[in-house]
Amino acid sequence: MKLDDIKKLHQKKYRTELGCFLVEGEHLILELQKAASTNPLLASAKVYASDSYGEVTTDFELVRVSDKQMQKISDTKSPQGIVAVVPLSATVAPSQTASAERTIYLHEIQDPGNLGTILRTLAWFGGFKCVLSPNSVDPYNPKVVRASMGAIFHIPIETDIALSDLQARFSTFACLDLNGAALSAPSFNRHRCFIFGNEARGVPREQLASLNVESFSIPGSGALESLNLATAVNMCAYELNR
Repeated sequence: MKLDDIKKLHQKKYRTELGCFLVEGEHLILELQKAASTNPLLASAKVYASDSYGEVTTDFELVRVSDKQMQKISDTKSPQGIVAVVPLSATVAPSQTASAERTIYLHEIQDPGNLGTILRTLAWFGGFKCVLSPNSVDPYNPKVVRASMGAIFHIPIETDIALSDLQARFSTFACLDLNGAALSAPSFNRHRCFIFGNEARGVPREQLASLNVESFSIPGSGALESLNLATAVNMCAYELNR
């Protein structure tokens, strides 16, 4: 891939067009290499390192570039000197959900940090799939990738899936509501799909009304009306694995 094309990967439309996304920094590339040992689709990733970066030990194809060229393709103001171009297809989940896999559905989530943190939590516990609605933040946005700390290589992801499309996959759903049953209720663990809404607006009630949804709540002091979205998902994932 030409360096001019790598720079284009900062934008979603070119990530879609070129079928790749960019990861930057030694930690993420080490996570990429670990993930490639179990996911052969990641083996075609290509690493670019600046001349001043020093020795690089990698199983991926390695391309050396000048410091000036690295500055051009980097997404950060202070480049770490090493990036990788990764095929999108290596992280895209099949529409069929494995029998033991739980689905976290995120409706129009907007904050890259929230999504990255959620992916990190799901990867920590394992056994989850992340499904994003239309109008959600792009999971391959560099800010999401950095916040995920490499989790993006370990969690199957689907994008642009309407809430109504899930009716054919699941018979029941769970969501959070202040008036719902306690998260510790046995029925919480019986669901396979868990719906979380936009940071400010939640999920439109008219859309939830068409689904067989059971509501649950995270008990609190009542001092605040809501939890941060990523925190709520984290607590639910913990409860499901407790």
